[in-house]
Amino acid sequence: MPADPPGTCDPTADGFGSVPDGVRQWLVEHRLAGGGRRGIGAPERALHELLAEHRRRLGLLNESLDAFDDVLRLMPDLREAGRENVQVEFFADRARLRERIADFDALCRDEILALRTTFPGPDVLESGLADDLAMLARGVRMRLLVSNRAARSTGAARYLSVLLEHGARIRVATTVPLHLNVVDRAVTIMALGPTGPEAEQWEDVVLHSARLAECFAQVFHHHWSTARPYDTGNGAAAEDYSPREREVLALLAAGAKDEAIARRLGCSERTLRRLLTALVAKLGAESRFAAGVRAARLGLVD
Repeated sequence: MPADPPGTCDPTADGFGSVPDGVRQWLVEHRLAGGGRRGIGAPERALHELLAEHRRRLGLLNESLDAFDDVLRLMPDLREAGRENVQVEFFADRARLRERIADFDALCRDEILALRTTFPGPDVLESGLADDLAMLARGVRMRLLVSNRAARSTGAARYLSVLLEHGARIRVATTVPLHLNVVDRAVTIMALGPTGPEAEQWEDVVLHSARLAECFAQVFHHHWSTARPYDTGNGAAAEDYSPREREVLALLAAGAKDEAIARRLGCSERTLRRLLTALVAKLGAESRFAAGVRAARLGLVD
């Protein structure tokens, strides 16, 4: 049998019969196998052809990347200009907003900061409590800064006490500037207020921006640093105090004398003293001054 031509190898000896179809096709297209050949051409030639083809393809890719870079140069650099495209969601329906908040609560993994100027009704608070407790259970750090007015609203004492028992940190301030949540320093959910000067419809907004979230977080920390820790009291919730008792405490905090308070309430000073004695005991205090301090911590007075 005649010898193989120089620079080729026997198909059986070289294992060409087991070469994948894609490789076989490439070798045939580049005239390194098939045709009049009985085997694969010199391996160094195959490698040279393969390397040359990849260099050609890389050259085309570099040309495409250069063209793409030229297009980018024509576009304004938003980061260098200090601008950012912010995704915004508006809500005029509080029920839909609560559903959206539930989505963010489920996705929250690190921290939630909340400012509360007021609270919704007890039913809404109770329905949202499960989501809040679920976040705390999986290790989310939760801090709430609430206004005195919010802390005094119906159902707030139970809601805040339960959160406090499960690891949330809560403070109270005389006033709170905004009503918002900052979720993982990435998303801000904020109440905007009425949509017009005479409108009763409130509007809320969700801002998807880490830069804005960080700004609102700084606002939170500024007011948090001067607020006082929330005190649940000796088992007495803020809503356990009647409007009359709150009025007495408010007048005491304003520095009114007993005579003026009795006149305001339309009762005798003796009746007022009995009411004050009962209030001091109810607050778990030893004096009227201590009762005033206790009432302030409970958010009963501003």
